Amino acid sequence: MFFFTNKLVNSSKLELKSKYCIDLVLQPLTSHVTIKINGSLTSEDIIRTVVSLAVDKNSVHSVSKQYSAVACETSLRYHLKKLNMEELILSNENILLQNPLKTLKTGKGYEFAIDLTNDPYYGKTDLSNEKYVIRSQAKKSTNSFYSYISLYIINRNERFTVSVLPVEKKKPMVEYLSYFLDLIKRLNFKIKVLCLDREFYSIDVFEFLQSNGVPHIIPVVKKGEKMKQLQKGNKARSTQYVMKNSKKKILLDIIIDVKYLNGKRDKKGCENLGFVVFGVKWSPRKVSTVYRRRFAIESSYRMRNVVRPKTSSKNATIRYFYALVSFLLKNVWLYIQKKHFTNVKRGPQVIDEDKFRFEVFILLIEEWIRRKLRVRTTVWCLR
Repeated sequence: MFFFTNKLVNSSKLELKSKYCIDLVLQPLTSHVTIKINGSLTSEDIIRTVVSLAVDKNSVHSVSKQYSAVACETSLRYHLKKLNMEELILSNENILLQNPLKTLKTGKGYEFAIDLTNDPYYGKTDLSNEKYVIRSQAKKSTNSFYSYISLYIINRNERFTVSVLPVEKKKPMVEYLSYFLDLIKRLNFKIKVLCLDREFYSIDVFEFLQSNGVPHIIPVVKKGEKMKQLQKGNKARSTQYVMKNSKKKILLDIIIDVKYLNGKRDKKGCENLGFVVFGVKWSPRKVSTVYRRRFAIESSYRMRNVVRPKTSSKNATIRYFYALVSFLLKNVWLYIQKKHFTNVKRGPQVIDEDKFRFEVFILLIEEWIRRKLRVRTTVWCLR
């Protein structure tokens, strides 16, 4: 189904088809997501419908108006409520990595990043969802969010999302870090370096990472007079800083890279970029260069938002399932790129990204969905 060989010419032609793409998306979901259903409807029917919500940026309320071969809104809502949060959390990395693991090498050292992303929430909070609704700085006219923390490989050509977890209110960041470190160990990967955002800048996080010998880079938070003074200068340098609170303190190694702005962002002079480092003996420029790769995770979030189903549900489990589907679509696209669009030549692997854009991948999925779910071509009139 995936390719056909043209025997009339010397070179063979490989064709990527929509069936191949959708199979790579559906297989991990049908293998690891359980929805118990009695009757003619199957769990695969529900999963196909959710994938259609993602690629069309549609909602449960509207999907039956667009397609004729889908369950009604009431039935979809009823069966989606059967999803189990604990089961999804336990199987999230199996869903996301079922295909990418074929291209990743055990025993290899990877550069990892951990980051948070917030989905805006405009509804009410009650006992059913209060531990998952996070208050944060206002964005898109709300300060309530469902937040997700993700582990991500930032190596070039291998930028896969490894795991995604829902953030729970008052749950320490160290618990999420512990989960991710155990997962990396189970997958038999090595940590070249772990890049974290400023949201992880705390004594508890530094203490945990240092005690576990995890090499890491975290940008400094410019708080306190001494830290502000350390951030002034015109030469790259390294220093140490004692971070403390009312209960404990910790010694941190600080590396500061200096970049001249030369009119960038309409600014002149130099900019001091400070990082807390541990377990790496790199120059300040290499530290800042490696950390910049962490911003690849931002493009991952933008792609994920392109295929995020619409919902106003307060059900944290359904929202988490939608998040996993959106991250899975991005992972499958990266896997196909790496497997089928890598130039064969000497030297480092180079993926011809322009040959297979994310938009084209989504169009192929959408084309299959429209045929399978039978897009409506007529609408009943009132008169």
